[in-house]
Amino acid sequence: MDWALKKELQQMLAEEQGYYRYPPGTRTKFALAYPNSYFLGMSNLGLHIIYELLNKRGDTACERVFLPERKKIQQYENTRTPLMSVESQLPLLDFEIIGFVLSFEMDYFNLVKMVELGKVKLRSEERGDKDPLVIAGGPCATFNPEPLSQVVDAFVIGEGEVIMPALMDAYHGAKAEGLGRREMLFRLAQVPGIYVPSLYEHRYDGEGRLVAIEPLQGAPEKVSRQWVQDLDEFPAHTVVVTNNTEFNFYLIETARGCGRHCRFCMAGYCFRRPRNRSLEVINAEVQEALKYRKRIGLMGAAISDYPEIDELCRDILGEGLSMSVASFRADSVTEELVASLAKSGLKTLTIAPEAGSVSMRAVINKGIEEKHIFNTVELGLKAGIKNFKLYIMVGLPFEEDDDIEAIVDLAGRVKDYMDELGSKGTLTLSVNPFIPKPFTPFQWEPMAEKKDVEQKLKYLEKSLRSRKHIEVNVESPKEAYVQGLLARGGRPMGEVLLKACEMGGSKAFKRAMKEFGLDDDDELYRQREEAEIFPWERLDMGFRKEYLYAELKRAENLQPTLPCFDNCHRCGVC
Repeated sequence: MDWALKKELQQMLAEEQGYYRYPPGTRTKFALAYPNSYFLGMSNLGLHIIYELLNKRGDTACERVFLPERKKIQQYENTRTPLMSVESQLPLLDFEIIGFVLSFEMDYFNLVKMVELGKVKLRSEERGDKDPLVIAGGPCATFNPEPLSQVVDAFVIGEGEVIMPALMDAYHGAKAEGLGRREMLFRLAQVPGIYVPSLYEHRYDGEGRLVAIEPLQGAPEKVSRQWVQDLDEFPAHTVVVTNNTEFNFYLIETARGCGRHCRFCMAGYCFRRPRNRSLEVINAEVQEALKYRKRIGLMGAAISDYPEIDELCRDILGEGLSMSVASFRADSVTEELVASLAKSGLKTLTIAPEAGSVSMRAVINKGIEEKHIFNTVELGLKAGIKNFKLYIMVGLPFEEDDDIEAIVDLAGRVKDYMDELGSKGTLTLSVNPFIPKPFTPFQWEPMAEKKDVEQKLKYLEKSLRSRKHIEVNVESPKEAYVQGLLARGGRPMGEVLLKACEMGGSKAFKRAMKEFGLDDDDELYRQREEAEIFPWERLDMGFRKEYLYAELKRAENLQPTLPCFDNCHRCGVC
């Protein structure tokens, strides 16, 4: 045991407010693990929600575990110290249940590292009755759990507020009956929203294509996503307060889900339907935040879509607090929202057209027109915000060279408009390679060739380099393509993941693929057939696969799809 590492965790805890800690031996020990740094993990609202949900039970003691910084990882390894929790510095191996929060594909590598650092057996099949149960939830777990199916015993498919209580009840019931690990997993699989991968056999043909997914006897045919019907029953806000976070906000969720039908967005499909919290409940959370005097961070798919956003802004600023937002849409942003952000000290206003041309925005069903972009710039400058950022994707389905040129043209005209209105601020383009994701209309589409995307990114940088006060920031294509492989990967890709971790991490991913005889052409650049069986086929998000394919055809024909509306039954969720 390295006492310096233990003391550091104790100091981290001493700087927090709102944590839970129970006497040892009185409750089931649950490790809530975030596969990234404390700094990032404590900015994740989902972690706060599950932490409080479990600790308010009478039978569970939930403690947090994070991936140490790189130098600390070496210290853990050199001293053979097991990874420990923040609250009681308990080794990860000593917890009965380890629950990972999965938001990003690149965190899969960190999850494997944490399991290893925690001295827990890496593969699910190697664990016995006395080993911890390893589960995972969050967006990535919901969309496609298969790349981690060799490591994780059970996945939470959907929203934890409605699944975790039933899961814990089933766990305690099975434990009281003295069930072994295998019987325990069968029991957990009966809980709505729990997917146990070992209970499903994936069969492949001679070319390595998935041809069938067969549930074992006693396993559910489908696992249906579970979701909160009434958000007011589950207020969502920062629980443990610390200054050591990415944004140093007091987080409050205003809404969940999105009904805009952007065709590239997993969250827009898998968190349907859109739901709003009442202003009364949100304001009660604002009152709770007053004692900390922190900036309020409003969370939701598109804060500007919240029907009472102007009143909420007045309420927050009226309490003497400042605010920020996770995102907003240029076609619903209000003057009061922008003014409130400016009064709160916001220096850069972010707009997400995602594409430069009208045709590409039609393909992805973004619903934002140029007039919305320019109106948002005008509102920002009027409120005193001088800098702007545009989120852009390249490599989208059906993209042509003219669509890349349209990005350059749009950036130039936005900067011209800023200059015309007297702004000397900076326009930043944040450009990311497009990654096809499960449960979207583009799940059938190939990813654009890496060399083509690299050329397009270089062209954008070169074309805008000479323009004063325009900056272009691009995401690493190498990392994007690893994400692309993991996003739609099946169980063979899970083996590649484990091999890459053994060989040093994400940078070894391509070498690991070669060891298993897999190549980019088939995994990334192949157009999927309409009837293709996907690794996530046994998961049910509430809508029909035929609906997604019809949306793909609408994208190809530049046809719009209206946002969600009351009494709509198009996709099947409602």
